[in-house]
Amino acid sequence: MVERPTTDEYAAYYAGYIKLVPEGNIIERLELQANIVPTLLSSLTEEQANYRYAEGKWSVKEVIGHLLDNERIMSSRLLRIARGDQANHPGYDQDVLMQTHPFNAYTLADLSEEYAVTRRSTILMLRRLTPEAWLSRGIVSDNPASARSIAVIMVGHELHHLSVLRDRYSLDLKL
Repeated sequence: MVERPTTDEYAAYYAGYIKLVPEGNIIERLELQANIVPTLLSSLTEEQANYRYAEGKWSVKEVIGHLLDNERIMSSRLLRIARGDQANHPGYDQDVLMQTHPFNAYTLADLSEEYAVTRRSTILMLRRLTPEAWLSRGIVSDNPASARSIAVIMVGHELHHLSVLRDRYSLDLKL
């Protein structure tokens, strides 16, 4: 799966994420990203991982927790659309999810392991999609969505948040 999605395969809201993703094989992009978060987490102390750059902003651990939540939700949408589910897949409120789960109580090792397993699961699922499944279309939050657009959005979403960690949290990240 190398071709980028066309603008009729995703909601305009996601265009910024898609623009962040370099050309190339999306599974390879996911595999490259798979090393960034565990490497980052292994370089931090618990104190650094609980840092918030401003009042009311997420900690580093919470940003990674949000990446986990998003990948699981987006992977579920992608799976269902790739397999022909035409239901309107609902959106989600990231702030509600964050308020009700204690990512700051995770150890860095636990957070890293959960990230690695979640990303591995996504990659394994995507490797087994047929060419037709990549092009399957469905609906997410009353907007068109294709399986391939969701995969690209996942990569772009993570790139966005990793850039925030680099720029606002002053973390040494090679993107």
